[in-house]
Amino acid sequence: MLLCSLSGWAQSSPVTAEAPAKIVAKAGETAVSKVLFRLANGYHTNSNTPADEYLIPLKLTWESAPLQVAAIEYPKPHMEKYSFSDKPLSIYSGEFEIVSKFKIPADAPKGPRTLTGKLRYQACTNSMCLPPKTLTVQVPVEIR
Repeated sequence: MLLCSLSGWAQSSPVTAEAPAKIVAKAGETAVSKVLFRLANGYHTNSNTPADEYLIPLKLTWESAPLQVAAIEYPKPHMEKYSFSDKPLSIYSGEFEIVSKFKIPADAPKGPRTLTGKLRYQACTNSMCLPPKTLTVQVPVEIR
């Protein structure tokens, strides 16, 4: 499987992304991209809706021009209790998929391009958290 590399960390990073499928769509349509992320065993990240405001949320953003981001759908997190927290945390672990929907403007130029996404997260174990990092994801697009 082809995996995207994590900016700033060695290949043994706790977070990887499977290369997303190419989007092929016509101007005026809506296109969908699904990105599968994997966390190494023993690691988790806060969800996009962490249990406490001081926790760093997982967030996917796109540099999508000329496409427009219509929606980003995060998976349902699971709640897990850790010894360092008084209450359960809203987390992702193992594999999880984020679905992004893009509107392709009617006047979008035809041809190939690449969408660049940035996944901002903080990977943690049950005893420590690593510094926040950003994972770059690229999606090939063909507008017909």
